Amino acid sequence: MRKLVFFVGGAGAGKTTLAKALASRRGAVLLDMDTLLRPAAVALMTQAGLDPSDRDSAEYKKLCRDLGYRITMDAALENLAIGNDILVIGPFTKETETPEWIEQELSSIGASVRDVDVKVIFVSLQDEQHYYERIVQRGSELDRWKLDNWSEFSRSLAMRELKWNIPASSVLYYDNSKPFDEIILAMLENFVYSTAT
Repeated sequence: MRKLVFFVGGAGAGKTTLAKALASRRGAVLLDMDTLLRPAAVALMTQAGLDPSDRDSAEYKKLCRDLGYRITMDAALENLAIGNDILVIGPFTKETETPEWIEQELSSIGASVRDVDVKVIFVSLQDEQHYYERIVQRGSELDRWKLDNWSEFSRSLAMRELKWNIPASSVLYYDNSKPFDEIILAMLENFVYSTAT
């Protein structure tokens, strides 16, 4: 069965590191919303006279957020339709809290959760300080707004509950505070590729 796996969670949690390692191990298609949206986000923010490195402000979300999810999901669904396993990286805040969202997306290619193995990995860290340190450590210009507006941004790091109609066994809440290693990769691989339901 085709697999559509979401790596979701707050900035700095390590979604991309985990997803890239698993994609490399299994040869799955990797779609990172940050990467897919970046050229359009830079253009739209620049045209609006805003900071092209901003990825978090209300202005950015108004101009770019929904476009980023649409670009990412169109690419995911196109690959899924031809039988590829897909690993998708992004916060997916509003989407994971909308019960019918995943079924609506899959229905656009004539699929459903009955013939696509949908799994969600909520990646988190043990506390706010860990997020702050990770974000500082990666040194990305795209994180400047987060750090300058930490009290506002940090509210987005709260744990969420998935509202989609998929089995509880298809959802993993993973604390990624420890250093990544082969044992962790094997655990993720087993979660995604195990045939048990």
